[in-house]
Amino acid sequence: MIAWLKAVHILALMVWCAGLLALPGLFVHRSRLSDTAAAELHRLTRTLFIRVASPAAFVAVVAGTGLLFLREVFTTWMMLKLVVVGVLVVIHIRSGHLILNLFAPHGSFVAWRRWALTGATVCTIAGILTLVLAKPELTPAGLPDWLTQPGGLQSLVDTIKPTP
Repeated sequence: MIAWLKAVHILALMVWCAGLLALPGLFVHRSRLSDTAAAELHRLTRTLFIRVASPAAFVAVVAGTGLLFLREVFTTWMMLKLVVVGVLVVIHIRSGHLILNLFAPHGSFVAWRRWALTGATVCTIAGILTLVLAKPELTPAGLPDWLTQPGGLQSLVDTIKPTP
């Protein structure tokens, strides 16, 4: 069961990331097209985003959440990985926003933005892979005890609130 769920998770991530990497290349072609020709590119871009990348993102997140609870991987590196996955979600949302605005009349997407978005996506994917494959031992050096212990926030609240 876990092996199948992991396979689904990895495949969905591959499709999701491939879609996010392909989108900036499609965006940059918009400025070279007339508004009429851009309609076909818009259709293709929306199809890639709505019918391929977004469902793959959903499946990847659901399968990953299932793996998190089935394998009980509640470690520091995993929580940091979830933060980096959150960055990938932000890139996904930003790409959807670009699709909505880029194909308005006279929309354009300059080449440096393509490379910036692609670079951010590649760095985020590399961060996820690094955390998953290396599983680094991250120590919370310098943090107060209430941040590093389960239930620590409750004990902090108990010391702060006045007793009746």
